[in-house]
Amino acid sequence: MRSRPEGLIQGIAEKGFLVGADRQTTSSGGTYAHHDPATGEHQADVLLGGADDIAEAVACAKQAGDVWANTSVDQRAKILFRLADLLEAHSDEAATIGALENGSPVSVAQSGPYTAAWVRYYAGWCDKIEGSVIPTYTNVGLDYVRLEPYGVIGALVPWNGPMMGMGQKVAPALAAGNTVVVKPPEIAPFGAYRFAELALEAGLPPGVLNVVAGGAEAGEALVRHPDVAKVSFTGGRDTARKVIEASAETITPLTLELGGKSANILFADADLDRFVPHSAFMGALLLSGQGCALPTRIYAHNDIYDHVIDRLIATLENTPVGDPLDPATMTGPVVTKQAQERILGVIARAQREGSGELLTGGHALDGDLSGGYFIAPTLFGDVSHDSDLARQEIFGPVLSVIRFSDEEEVIANANDSEFGLGAFVYTEDLARANRVAKAMKAGFVVANTEINMGPNSPFGGFKQSGFGREGGRAGLDEYLLPKNIYLGI
Repeated sequence: MRSRPEGLIQGIAEKGFLVGADRQTTSSGGTYAHHDPATGEHQADVLLGGADDIAEAVACAKQAGDVWANTSVDQRAKILFRLADLLEAHSDEAATIGALENGSPVSVAQSGPYTAAWVRYYAGWCDKIEGSVIPTYTNVGLDYVRLEPYGVIGALVPWNGPMMGMGQKVAPALAAGNTVVVKPPEIAPFGAYRFAELALEAGLPPGVLNVVAGGAEAGEALVRHPDVAKVSFTGGRDTARKVIEASAETITPLTLELGGKSANILFADADLDRFVPHSAFMGALLLSGQGCALPTRIYAHNDIYDHVIDRLIATLENTPVGDPLDPATMTGPVVTKQAQERILGVIARAQREGSGELLTGGHALDGDLSGGYFIAPTLFGDVSHDSDLARQEIFGPVLSVIRFSDEEEVIANANDSEFGLGAFVYTEDLARANRVAKAMKAGFVVANTEINMGPNSPFGGFKQSGFGREGGRAGLDEYLLPKNIYLGI
C-alpha cells in the first residue's frame, strides 16, 4: 500500500458542518467512525447531523434566498464559472479524496474535471432562463410565464460519487436561483465538503450552499422540513420509499434517481474485441461495480456466448485490483466492510441456489489486500433470468451473463425488470440497433458506443429507477417553477 496523505481526510472531518460561512464542530447526532476502504484503518470521526443541525442549515439557506435570487444572472454565472475553474485546479486533490472516502481509483476517478463540466454547463444557463408570452383569447391583456426558483432545495447526494453528485444537483439548483442544503452520506462526505469550500472561495454568498453530513435522522429531517421546497435524492429504492413517505406530510416535490439493473445486449455480430472488454470494465470493474447505471446484466447471443465468456474472464482476471491511490490500479475496494460482507453473501446465496455457474472471482482478496474491503471481480455464467443475480441490483463487482437466441426474446427479457435506468445494445446492424434501442424501457440507452453521461444530456429512469432528470435543460427545469401572470390592459 502507498502511504496515505497525512491529515487530508482528518482535516476535512475536523472542520465539521458548513452552515453559512461558519464551520460547526458540535452536533446533536453524534459521530461516525470512517475507515479507509483500502486498508480498513480508521481515518476520521465524521460529525453526524441531527434534526436541530438540519433546521439551522435550512434557516440559513432560507435567509440567503433573497440575496441569491436577486443576484444578477451575469454575476451568478461568473461565480459558477470560477467554481468550475477551481474544481479543475484541484482535480488531483479530488481524486485523492475519492480514493480515501469510497475507494475510487485515482486512475479512473475524474470527479474534479467531471464535476467542473457540470458546473460550467449550468453556469452557461444562468442568463438563458427565459419565460414565454401566451396568446390571449377573448379578453385583451398580456399573458406571460415567468420561471422562478423554488427556494430552498434539499439535496441528498450518493456515497459512490459525492462530489459528482454536487455538480449534478447543486449546479443547476444554483443556476436557477435556489439555495441548497446538502446532506452527504456519513460514509463519504468529504468530496461534498470540499466542493462547498471551493464554492465559497469562488464567491458564492454564505448561506446559499450549506452541507450537513448525516445518516437517516438527518435525511428525514431535511425531507420533512416545511421550509424545504423541493428534494433531490440519489440512492437505493428502500431509502427512496422512506423519502417519499417523509415528503408526503408537506407534499414536497421530489426528483429521484434510484437503482438499476441495466441490460447489456450483445448480438452475434457485435464487435467483441471492442465491446466485451468495455462491458467487463463498465459492469464490474469501474467503481467495483458500485454504480446505478452500470451494465451488470449481460445478454449474449448463443452463437457468441462462449467467446464472450472467455473474453470476460480474461478481462476480469487481468485487470489490476489494488490500492486506489496507485495509478496502476484500475479497480479498488468496495466502500465499507458491511458492503463487502453483503456482496459476498449475495454471491454465496447464488451458488447455493444454483442461480448460475461461478466462473471467476467470488471471494475476498487476501495477502496485502486482506485488511481492505476487496472482492475479486466476479462472473456468473448461464444465469437464470428469474434469479436474483439477474433481477436484483448487487452494487458490487459481479457480472451475470444470460444466453439468448433471438431479438424478440431478448427484448422481452431485458424489459422484464422492475428497474428502467439504462440499457446497452451492440450490433453491426444499425437498423436493429435503432429498433432495439427504441424498444428498451429505460431512461437512457447506449448503442454501439461507450457510455457517455455528459452534463448536457438528460439522465434518469423509468419504473422503479425513479423519476425526474439530471443533466441538460431537463435537469435545469427540475429546479424552476413556471408562474403564469395575466395582466389586463
